[in-house]
Amino acid sequence: MKFYTKQHAFYCGVDLHADAMYVCILDSTGEVVLHKNIPTKPKVFLKLIKPYRDGLVVGCECMFSWYWLADLCADESIDFVLGHALYMKAIHGGKAKNDKIDSYKIASLLRGGNFPIAYTYPKKMRATRDLLRRRNHLNRKRAELVAHIQNTATQYNLPEALGRIAKPSERSELTKKFRDPIVRAIVEVDLTMIEHYEELLGTLERHLEKIAFEHDPISLALLKSIPGVGRILALVMLYEIENISRFPRVQDFVSYGRLVKPEKSSNGKSYGHSGKKIGNAHLRWAFGEAVVMMLKGNKPAQEVKNRLASKHGKGKAMAILSHRLGRAVYFMLKNQVPFDPDRFLRP
Repeated sequence: MKFYTKQHAFYCGVDLHADAMYVCILDSTGEVVLHKNIPTKPKVFLKLIKPYRDGLVVGCECMFSWYWLADLCADESIDFVLGHALYMKAIHGGKAKNDKIDSYKIASLLRGGNFPIAYTYPKKMRATRDLLRRRNHLNRKRAELVAHIQNTATQYNLPEALGRIAKPSERSELTKKFRDPIVRAIVEVDLTMIEHYEELLGTLERHLEKIAFEHDPISLALLKSIPGVGRILALVMLYEIENISRFPRVQDFVSYGRLVKPEKSSNGKSYGHSGKKIGNAHLRWAFGEAVVMMLKGNKPAQEVKNRLASKHGKGKAMAILSHRLGRAVYFMLKNQVPFDPDRFLRP
């Protein structure tokens, strides 16, 4: 975990909410020079901090509405630091907790060099990343509808299996398998929504890929060189990583991708693992899916997986391959080289 340690003349802690923000500014000696609750309006904020702008740093906790504040500080050439929400324990501890106290604690953490840094995702690719995440959310909704149709068939114990109804070509005679007209109406509602999602997702995916070619075509092509990684997985990896140089070491990258289990220990004794939810859940999903797709029809990869499974079990074998793939992606993007299957499968 990195902490912000730069020295400034003034330290501004912001407890940010959707419609209000509590602002606390400390000078270099720790004296409170300003403490006020204001609406979340850029002009009001800039007017408030105007007397302290020379040598000012602004810090806030990473929550859903930080985008506009980070962009405002960037446009106004004001230093901005985003705090890692799960590491900012000083904010959540204490007998009393309110916005005024939190803003003071944020400013104090900044001044004391104990402010845990989260990555401030740059404005250029941020909206596209959010659009891609929205696409994945919609795709899960589509999958839920497919699963609901399968569950409905199980409820009524249909004599024939429905088959792979996730594919449009396998759904032409689907409704005829349900004899009850009311049950058939339920399935028709699900199918209508599925078809709507598929049309929407197709348009959205083409749009996202076009934007990605403008942002970083080389990294996108390198990611697609991985067996089993298609358009969506490559896009997820591209936009969740953004810039591989922000990870100084491969260990930092695989930790960010939730591909390792940090160990808890004290006095030479192990107390299990912790921090499994600290990191990027979208990257963890992408690497897990990529390994599954890589194994399909890939005999050399299947042999490696079976060898690992015989020693560690199937679940851990897949986790090892996901970790190995994460390391491979790090060096691919860092060195700008395509995927090397022989090196990946090498014991």
